[in-house]
Amino acid sequence: MFKELKAYQKGFQLAMKVFEVTKTFPKEERFALIDQIRRSSRSVCSNLAEGYRKRLYVKHFVAKLSDADMENTETQVWLDFALSCEYISKDVHDALLEDSLEVGKLLGYMIQNPEKFRNK
Repeated sequence: MFKELKAYQKGFQLAMKVFEVTKTFPKEERFALIDQIRRSSRSVCSNLAEGYRKRLYVKHFVAKLSDADMENTETQVWLDFALSCEYISKDVHDALLEDSLEVGKLLGYMIQNPEKFRNK
């Protein structure tokens, strides 16, 4: 099941941390930065889950994993904006970025080794 994948679990944890942190952002960012960073962080898990259901089809699986990796990278960009706008501290930024980089490594492994995740 996709929920057992370490990449999913770490991605979900990161999305929830992003959700909590963005609660403190200014209201004027509600339809801009807040929505963007929440959407991209959540998309990591949704793309991973969608791809996992089609893992029998390697190209489709890898494409969805690539989409998840892309969304994870987008989250990193929004974290940089949040830091530059002084909505988060350097420590919070660095911790969330480290989590995101770990998710990226896990997704990268899956992209490079899709056969290890095929139906058994």
